[in-house]
Amino acid sequence: MTLDLTHYTVNSDATIREAMTVIDTGASGVVTILKEDGTLEGLMTDGDIRRMLLDGAEMDSPIAKGINRNYTHVLPDTPRADVLDIMNARDIEQIPIVDTEGKLTGIHTIGSVVARETLPNWAIIMAGGRGTRLGELTYDTPKPMLKVAGRPILERIILHLVGSGIRKIYIALNYLGSVIEEHFGNGTEFGCEIFYLREDSPLGSGGALSLIPEQPTDPVIVMNGDLVTDFHVRRMIQHHEKGKYVATIGLNHYDHRVPFGCVTLNAGAVNELREKPLLTELVNCGIYTIDPDLLSRIPKKFFPITELFEECLTNNEPIGGYVIEEDWIDIGMPAELLNAQGKP
Repeated sequence: MTLDLTHYTVNSDATIREAMTVIDTGASGVVTILKEDGTLEGLMTDGDIRRMLLDGAEMDSPIAKGINRNYTHVLPDTPRADVLDIMNARDIEQIPIVDTEGKLTGIHTIGSVVARETLPNWAIIMAGGRGTRLGELTYDTPKPMLKVAGRPILERIILHLVGSGIRKIYIALNYLGSVIEEHFGNGTEFGCEIFYLREDSPLGSGGALSLIPEQPTDPVIVMNGDLVTDFHVRRMIQHHEKGKYVATIGLNHYDHRVPFGCVTLNAGAVNELREKPLLTELVNCGIYTIDPDLLSRIPKKFFPITELFEECLTNNEPIGGYVIEEDWIDIGMPAELLNAQGKP
């Protein structure tokens, strides 16, 4: 979430009075200063302005001497979790978003990174798999705790959920579950409550939902713990509720290039040639929104969650599909993990 630029931007020849007006209007505690070409010159907080006034400046004095030109900034595609890390490490509450040309595209505030408006919805993260396809990488590290850009994938997921307003999270554990539990504890350090669903034996992608000790009152987000994604949590929930679905499946476009020329026949005659066509399918992202009533129908045994959806379709219960346009990577395969880590 970013703010409207007009609410916190002035030109470099602005006065203190004008800068204070922008800070007051934008309610972000900061004003950004743009050069004539639209690039970011610097920024000022309300504290910077107070210091100028204490040093003898007047309300109609220019702000030029008080501009902080040694500012911290991030690129537009910087993940929310990384932005929060920078804020915590440098004890700042605003970070400008600047593109590769130096142009200001927005600003992160602590309120936009860690959502102040909480959601009543819970999230359940499936983190019990062994990750056997990743070989030795998961011998002593559970797959969700593998790192991408220096941070465990599961931590990225939790910070993203918290930043979206989720405050109650269940994590399903099995393989090396103690590693996960020791890292996250009760969730206090991550801005939420975390509870654990401990599987005595693997329960698949859905069976662990039967272990939830209490019935939620609102739709829950259910997702795999090996996903690198910035999907829009609130929009998915809104899509689910607006469509009055019993469950909604997160979807993503998957492109596959056929490595051969393809031929279409009609009664034995060739009527179309397609050289190495690109095929696009909508695939299941491993992210779902599920109504509370469905949880009571999940058996306490190994149970793929897709069986629940198939049962709903058989019963003519509406299943929604929500296309995730944001970044989404499943790191279950070595090639995808390298992709998420930015390695060739």
